Amino acid sequence: MNATTCRHQWDMIDTTYGFLVTEKCFHCGMISTEFSLDPTPPLEEYREGDHTWNLVESAQTIRYNLNCRSCGLRVDLKGLLGLMLCTGCDPVCEVDVLRRRFEPERRWVYVAFGFLPEEKHVQLTDEKIAALEEYINQRRRSRTSSIKIVPGRMVSKIQNCYGEVIKDTDMLSLTPPNS
Repeated sequence: MNATTCRHQWDMIDTTYGFLVTEKCFHCGMISTEFSLDPTPPLEEYREGDHTWNLVESAQTIRYNLNCRSCGLRVDLKGLLGLMLCTGCDPVCEVDVLRRRFEPERRWVYVAFGFLPEEKHVQLTDEKIAALEEYINQRRRSRTSSIKIVPGRMVSKIQNCYGEVIKDTDMLSLTPPNS
């Protein structure tokens, strides 16, 4: 089947369980994120160039790609670090403007954020974000609401954003749950 005419049916593939590590340089305020397989994040501050990095948080997460079972199209999501629900913390932020617009339709706005700092990492394209949105909406049990996923570049100031990141801070194992 042709990928351009396919009504994609997405499956998660290439799953890797690991940790989202968030660090901050308290001299300049820059935030850095990374995916790590090491369950023990760096607890001591360390210097890297002009930055002194301190651990902000470590949470268990999963990395994956998507594959359409109908046409075989693969979508590489290695630039995706996580999803964050917009909570409306900044009324002038483009994401919050969308959140308010979609709220009457029960369409919840999430941000697909990539690794930080953004200028040092490849971010997801709009096409990849659209595939991710399709994947998530295909698996939702609710028929009365849906999810809209937008790129991280729409957040006005990520370091001041109070959005709710989907994460698991209490998970203690890299072993996936048994089905």
